[in-house]
Amino acid sequence: MAKLTYEDFQVGQVFRLGPKHVTAEEIVEFAREFDPQPMHLDEAAGRASILGGLAASGWHTSAMFMRMMTDSYLLNTEAEGAPGIDFMDWKKPVLAGDTLSGRSIVLESRAMRSRPGIGIVRFRHEVENQRGELVCLGENATMIRMRLPLEASA
Repeated sequence: MAKLTYEDFQVGQVFRLGPKHVTAEEIVEFAREFDPQPMHLDEAAGRASILGGLAASGWHTSAMFMRMMTDSYLLNTEAEGAPGIDFMDWKKPVLAGDTLSGRSIVLESRAMRSRPGIGIVRFRHEVENQRGELVCLGENATMIRMRLPLEASA
């Protein structure tokens, strides 16, 4: 099956993300390695915090989102990476036992002047828990190879 190219992304197009069940074990494992704050390592400390339970680090939430995005469409895309992230907001805590899902929505696309044959596709990403509460919101651009470079299609 041919991979998706720049031309396959249309404004308003939606890519479904997840579902991803979040376990206490993975929250603690990620926290031990990358963000060893008490509310990410211990259930009692999490309950005593404003987060209300053993909570995934925001960085862990972003990493889980990245995996859902990769599984949904990036692995089937002629992607060449991203020039950065416009923003990533962590709206609500992701707690042990939550199930995440969401969507990536194409906002706009344009050809790159500096790199013929590559286009930029901008996405808005929304991740929710099983109650439909927004837990993560972000926007970024991805560089994607064109099927037909502009010179060839002109």
